[in-house]
Amino acid sequence: MGKALEEFILNFGIDPDSQIPKYKQVVNYLLAGIEKGKISVGSRIPSINELSEEFYLSRDTVEKAYTYLRQRKVIKSVKGKGYYVSQAAPLNQISVCLIFNKISAYKKIVFHAIVHELGAQASVDLYVHHCNPALFKSILHKKLTEYDYFVMMPHFEEVTTDIVQTIKRMPPDKLVVIDKYLPQLDDYGCGAVYQNFKSDIFKTLEGMLDTLKRYKRLVLVFPTDEVYPYPKEIAEGFRLFCQTYDIPYAVADEFICGKTELRKMDAFIVIEDSDLVNLLKESQHRKWRIGRDIGILSYNDTPLKEVLANGITVISTDFKKMGQRAAQMILRNSFQKVENPFSLIRRKSF
Repeated sequence: MGKALEEFILNFGIDPDSQIPKYKQVVNYLLAGIEKGKISVGSRIPSINELSEEFYLSRDTVEKAYTYLRQRKVIKSVKGKGYYVSQAAPLNQISVCLIFNKISAYKKIVFHAIVHELGAQASVDLYVHHCNPALFKSILHKKLTEYDYFVMMPHFEEVTTDIVQTIKRMPPDKLVVIDKYLPQLDDYGCGAVYQNFKSDIFKTLEGMLDTLKRYKRLVLVFPTDEVYPYPKEIAEGFRLFCQTYDIPYAVADEFICGKTELRKMDAFIVIEDSDLVNLLKESQHRKWRIGRDIGILSYNDTPLKEVLANGITVISTDFKKMGQRAAQMILRNSFQKVENPFSLIRRKSF
């Protein structure tokens, strides 16, 4: 064993009583050694077997640590020779854990905005809980001590006391809640960048009253997805608006061509793109003109909606801004609770 490896092993140690996972202790030791110049770029470090045997660590623990460092290009493996330090450790790099409810086009915008805004100052990992409370608790239990900051989307069919208590296990100055806000966190000092689903749809429709008067009925197509439930506040805000302004309305679970009731001079608000496609197909089949014989308002903009049927009117929060604001709270270590911008993009479909 070379002198560099002897010195590495001589100074290395694992604290079995620490809350920091053993693999992360290996990572931290290596990063600290590189940052302080004790382990130079180009130096060979112990192999997985050498380190696991010397310190009675499981091979999986060391392999997990080395995989983490390889993904961040701090070390590299050379076939037949071992592991080497490939670059200096990032200075003061923070670790951020993102816990999203699902992956969609809009969640990807949030993800990329966070990663871009944090830049080289942070390493970011993404986990998905699929609106499953048990999976959410499991992720948090395993990762609670591994990251400096957490950014999470608490979308669940029902937010139980157990879920709130799980969230409050995190220090408030290490947590940013995004997309959906929980009133149960009012007395908790975490950050939040959220949509006000009920108020957003109410105020948007209120600003379109003159346009709405052209139509005889307003229909919300609100999916009842048991796996990925949509915020019920959307439907609540819709009903409140229609009742406040005495507008005839209906709520449908989905739009199925030939089955869902469709009347001339109906105005539809659709959330799922599949319902939007079916509505357009049925209107085309009946030779109805979009924006005249039937109105369409869609949630969340895409380039296709801009050109489809001479343009689909959309309402949407600013997902890029949401991600940027969450990242800025982390970088500035300053946490507030703020509503994210919500806007209407008028086109010919409504």
